[in-house]
Amino acid sequence: MHLLKLESVSRDFDVSRPWLNRVLEHEPRRLLRAVDRVSFEVSPGETLALVGESGCGKSTVARLIARLYAPSEGRIEFRGERLQMIFQDPYASLNPRWRVRKIIEEPMRFLNGGKPVAELLKQVGLSPDDAERYPHEFSGGQRQRISIARALAGEPDLLICDEPTSALDVSVQAQILNLMAQLQERLGLTYLFISHNLAVVSLVADRVGVMYLGRIVELAKASELFTRPRHPYTRMLLDAVPDLAMSGKPRTPVAGEVPNPLAPPAGCAFHPRCPYANARCQIEVPRFTNGVACHGVEEGRI
Repeated sequence: MHLLKLESVSRDFDVSRPWLNRVLEHEPRRLLRAVDRVSFEVSPGETLALVGESGCGKSTVARLIARLYAPSEGRIEFRGERLQMIFQDPYASLNPRWRVRKIIEEPMRFLNGGKPVAELLKQVGLSPDDAERYPHEFSGGQRQRISIARALAGEPDLLICDEPTSALDVSVQAQILNLMAQLQERLGLTYLFISHNLAVVSLVADRVGVMYLGRIVELAKASELFTRPRHPYTRMLLDAVPDLAMSGKPRTPVAGEVPNPLAPPAGCAFHPRCPYANARCQIEVPRFTNGVACHGVEEGRI
């Protein structure tokens, strides 16, 4: 039984120039497809991570699920009662003019109840006395704990975590990730975890979806993806992760650049950067089959 299901979800954004400019210069409307036929399911109690380079569409997927955007195509089914988001920047996501108490109580105004603020603060490792302070009096890690407490105040069935640790120091990242793991075990939370950092994802995810130019190109259990990556893009991302084990294996940065989403390549969008691309890759879009969208994998060349 799934908690969340996306079926062929797409989202287009109109990035056209102003109407008068288009009329005078005879320009058509320009649509940018940020998310392209994305499908996946999330089961209760699991953590699904979406990873990829900046601009791949993963944060747009998060906003579609949270209904901050409406899908242009496809269907999103959420079987829970509530979902909440934890945002990337703890300095921008909290109202600087409100005390912590009011920040955390705000979701409860719409729920007609909820846990006491003091209890929520204790759950995230803060003191009940912190309720009377302002956000500027806290460090970045403490602010993110406040953001988590605010999200928990809504008693969510699903927590969407949009790069919740990327703005924090490495040592603080570990603390926040440990806190989220503890809360998941204690409260039975379900996470959709958005990140570009594969090292972080390897610590938290049960399954991982790899996105490239708006599409999911590989989806697998985390243990399988990190030990036996199948898509060339996934391999490229993993090869760029620093070798903390000091095994001597060379690390190589991701080659090339993400194509312009307003003029994506024909066929497989990854083919201009792929060392395994052939003529078929340049003209035919690969189907997502058995957890991967790659002609090379389908043909047994990779």
